[in-house]
Amino acid sequence: MHRGVSINLGNLILSLSDAMDLASPFLVQHQQRTAYIVWEMCKLARLSDKRLENSFIAALLHDIGAFSLEEKIALHNYEVRDKEEHCIRGEILLERIPWLREPARIMRFHHMDWQDWTEPIETPLALESQMLHIADYLERRIDRSVYILHQNEGILADIIEHRGSYFHPDVVDLLLTVSGSEEFWLDLMSPRLYSLLLHEGPYRKLDMGIEELIRISELFRSIIDFRSRFTATHSSGVAAAASILSRIFGLTEMEIRLMEVAGNLHDLGKLVIPNGILDKPGKLDREEMAIMKSHTYFTYSVLNTIGGFREIAEWAAYHHEKLDGSGYPFHCKAGELSTGARIMMAADIFTALAEDRPYRKGMSENGIIQIMKQFQDRKLLDPRIISLLFDNYSEISSHVSGKQAEVREFYENQFAFLK
Repeated sequence: MHRGVSINLGNLILSLSDAMDLASPFLVQHQQRTAYIVWEMCKLARLSDKRLENSFIAALLHDIGAFSLEEKIALHNYEVRDKEEHCIRGEILLERIPWLREPARIMRFHHMDWQDWTEPIETPLALESQMLHIADYLERRIDRSVYILHQNEGILADIIEHRGSYFHPDVVDLLLTVSGSEEFWLDLMSPRLYSLLLHEGPYRKLDMGIEELIRISELFRSIIDFRSRFTATHSSGVAAAASILSRIFGLTEMEIRLMEVAGNLHDLGKLVIPNGILDKPGKLDREEMAIMKSHTYFTYSVLNTIGGFREIAEWAAYHHEKLDGSGYPFHCKAGELSTGARIMMAADIFTALAEDRPYRKGMSENGIIQIMKQFQDRKLLDPRIISLLFDNYSEISSHVSGKQAEVREFYENQFAFLK
């Protein structure tokens, strides 16, 4: 892997979409099921391969702008009055990546009712947004405690009531046609849906290079960190610290770039953690800490489903491990922790200590060095890496602060007013 990187686009997008829906039993597979419905409708409508792919990706990522677990659940339960806000956030994030700009536009209007459109349904954006709207609506109407073939007719009857108001009649007809068989509904609720979408889904049959991979990791870094102003630049800081420490340590150029990816994604599992725990202005109690300890497990379990990501998964997910096995959640010991994982452990602690948190202000240089020295002396972190950190403190601190300042400017300009 160090000679280059070759990651399948579909595998990556699907796995990260899956991560966004792990937060609650109400949300599991929501975006995957929505994407399956959209895929079936696009095939029936005979859309071009490119339009089908754009619609499919838009469906897989359509709730990317809903940053908190609480907001995702409220959206799913029809408890959000301003449904447009998360659509705006999502478009801002996706359009930064050139090949995601068309999915971004589709996603932007996925809550717009047909009665509010001015363009004809033949317009690609109107048709594709309407298909995503009706697919999302159908999926959210599913009662997960009831067998699907005992409720599918009622769901369709509800949708028919909104023909011409929420949904264009042609889009309703498309849905009624594709949902006419039991196979459609059973596939929709199948535990094998992930595998079906992975192996048969309409992705570009192209592998991603390192630059595309970094851009995607930055996209997901944003949805991880922008849930709170206290963590808005955390992962960018960890990625910056990990990459410069890797360079000083002497890792290869490819390893350095992959460490940046791992740093961007190291807290991916925090998507399953409620904001009430992340933003608590005090020490977590025993029960809250038990929940928090799951986040690195979920980081690993999601990233390890992506082909070619095993090393990145370990570097990202082992950041709360300790050399003596006292860390969490895997309790790895020194012999199980690679150089990359050891660098990430140091980078995460260094970055976190310098940041403001709900319960404390960021520490001074002397305070950070004192705590890092304790980790070094107790051999909880790799003494070689901590020594490199101390010897190059000003350079590392300046690099991290600069990267975090760039991200904070983007966050405050684009998202702070929406919070």
